Amino acid sequence: MTEFVFNAKKRSLQNNVKVILTSNSSVNTEFCKEETVKELKNAVKEAKFDGSYGKCVSVYNGKNRVFLVGTGAKPTAAEIQELGGKIYGWISGFSKVAVFVQPLPKIKADSSDVACNLAFGMELGGYRFDKYFTTKNSDDYPQLEQVEFFASDGKLNNQDYDNLRAVANAVRYARDLCNEPANYLTPEVFADDIKRLEYLGLKVDILEEKQIRANGMNMLLSVAQGSHNAPRVAVIRWEGTPESDAPKLGLVGKGVTFDSGGISLKPSSGMGDMKGDMTGAAVVVATLKAAALCKLKQNIIGIVGLVENMPSGHATRPGDIVTSTSGRTVEVINTDAEGRLVLGDCLWYLQEKYGAEVIIDVATLTGSTMRTFGSEYAGLFCNTDGMAADLCEIGEMSGEKVWRLPMNKEYDKLINSDIADMKNCGPANAGGITAACFLQRFVKEENAWAHLDIAGVDRDDKGHYLTPKGATGWGVRLLTKFVGCW
Repeated sequence: MTEFVFNAKKRSLQNNVKVILTSNSSVNTEFCKEETVKELKNAVKEAKFDGSYGKCVSVYNGKNRVFLVGTGAKPTAAEIQELGGKIYGWISGFSKVAVFVQPLPKIKADSSDVACNLAFGMELGGYRFDKYFTTKNSDDYPQLEQVEFFASDGKLNNQDYDNLRAVANAVRYARDLCNEPANYLTPEVFADDIKRLEYLGLKVDILEEKQIRANGMNMLLSVAQGSHNAPRVAVIRWEGTPESDAPKLGLVGKGVTFDSGGISLKPSSGMGDMKGDMTGAAVVVATLKAAALCKLKQNIIGIVGLVENMPSGHATRPGDIVTSTSGRTVEVINTDAEGRLVLGDCLWYLQEKYGAEVIIDVATLTGSTMRTFGSEYAGLFCNTDGMAADLCEIGEMSGEKVWRLPMNKEYDKLINSDIADMKNCGPANAGGITAACFLQRFVKEENAWAHLDIAGVDRDDKGHYLTPKGATGWGVRLLTKFVGCW
């Protein structure tokens, strides 16, 4: 892991590699030796560099390399983070780098905010999952050991980065979980890993199959019954203000460690990506981890249903009817619409057992939502206008954008069953909406609830400045911002 150091002193000016941020074409002479300033000014003139966002000129005189990087006039925090990921790509081959933050007069953020967001972007952009390579070239190992930040106003302090460091840790943790293959990350192994987090002060209860059955979570069990890997339900509690009487916040995550589709078998093409159908659970667990690392002054309860959806002689059949923990019956029309069955039982249990009043669930739920938004937005479904507005705003601020989709009685009646209280999926059209309507039936009317369908944003098959190819950990930044970690 790269060490990030925020320091008001200028003892590292001798570093051979420097990055200077600017919103225009000027070069601050206090950061460079005279001959380097001259070379930079010539490079700026030749490249017509004007300090616009993401632009860069670089000079190298055989000993020192300097990057002059444009921030643009009014970059947002999310844009600065993305710039950090971009800069990481330029400097990752060096061992130690000094970054100099010049004043950005047209934005409210001070130099410390800029430096912290840059470091955050570097941590996200520098993520790699190489656990299962048996051989690597020396060039494949991380080279960047330390990045030291300086500012003209001297307003830098290592403590300023503590919360963002915790969030970066959580994002990387979620990505690690999601990149694990399903033969290693079974429901039992996932539950054991969650239990390990008690060292941070989290309280973790793991429900095994007998306890799950005793609680009537038959929808969840119906998904798991085709696999030889037994299900688990993990309840994770962070009590930052134990005596608080504030509304109880609950997070719910879908943890299908592999989704074959069950008897309604998926096509073989792309099925390997279904190891990531537990991303919602990973995001919830990582958010609780960040809350603990930040010592957040808030109470949060998370619950994740951990199952594997497989076809076998024991598997649930299309047409079967199961009774949920709420007592209502569900006709299983399609065993590949399994995530909502897991979430429905977990949603009800969280409200009944722990009294959650503000609830967000996260799931890679439907191809319908993915086809609507691609990899740009997650689908947001919400029963409260104020909560929806907050999540949309926080999505823009965190760089994890959401777009609200409608739910109404006309959509809801599409999941009525002729022989049970409801069926687990509706017609082919509006699949993401009818899935959300199914979940809403397990939310008490008095509670505020939002559903995030993150199918499509959970993976990046090409790679990006902040999300190298593979699992993105999408949702950790959004939820940690929502609960107040940063």
